[in-house]
Amino acid sequence: MKNQLKTVNEISKLTGITVRALHYYDEINLLKPSENSKAGYRLYSNEDIETLHQIMFLKEIGFELKKIKDIIHNPEFDKRRALKKHKEILILKKKRIENLIKLVDSKLEGDLNLSFLEFDESSIIAKQKEYHEEVLKRWKNTQAYKEFEEKQAKRNNEFPDIDKKAREIFGEIAKCMELPPSCKKVQNFISLWQKYITENFYDCTNKMLQCLALLYVEDERFKNYINSIGDGLAQYISEAISFYCESEIIL
Repeated sequence: MKNQLKTVNEISKLTGITVRALHYYDEINLLKPSENSKAGYRLYSNEDIETLHQIMFLKEIGFELKKIKDIIHNPEFDKRRALKKHKEILILKKKRIENLIKLVDSKLEGDLNLSFLEFDESSIIAKQKEYHEEVLKRWKNTQAYKEFEEKQAKRNNEFPDIDKKAREIFGEIAKCMELPPSCKKVQNFISLWQKYITENFYDCTNKMLQCLALLYVEDERFKNYINSIGDGLAQYISEAISFYCESEIIL
């Protein structure tokens, strides 16, 4: 196959991954483009796209970005075996969807059978867990895992500092409350908040960020915590996140 280079926008359209996420993958050295154009644009090779496949697969079975980075950059990582496992999981998902379609068809024909077996995802979850554990077992024997464990231990010791950083970010956003939530300065802080969550807790995708935006205004604990930093701040941040996730503007 000819190695036709693709821009970040082309990769985004091809995969459904946002441009912001691809930029972030580059920033944390998870997925760096093979080349840059003379104008400075990121250019992705076929090999880069293959790596992105592996990243998406490992995310699907529950790995965080930090772990994925160490796993796929490990010389012992078996890409072919990973693809085979991915196929096994997809076959199980296909079977479940086919069974659900049959159930819908039977309901359309007036079948009164109250079966819920077609909704069962246990076989898929078991297969995902099986491969997740297999990858972890292989990874735990590497130097990368030891380094990851050291970072985790350090992070646990630094938890008070992590909470302080969160309040600092919210505090900076509170200073901007006279500005529209959609303004560039506020949007940059939302981007910083998303990265902060990903680096310290879990992979904060745009979908996850949107869920958090809802929690900030509907869950009294979150709402009270954020509003203690600035009156009405929870609603303001929620609106800023909504714009951030819906906008295609690269800040």
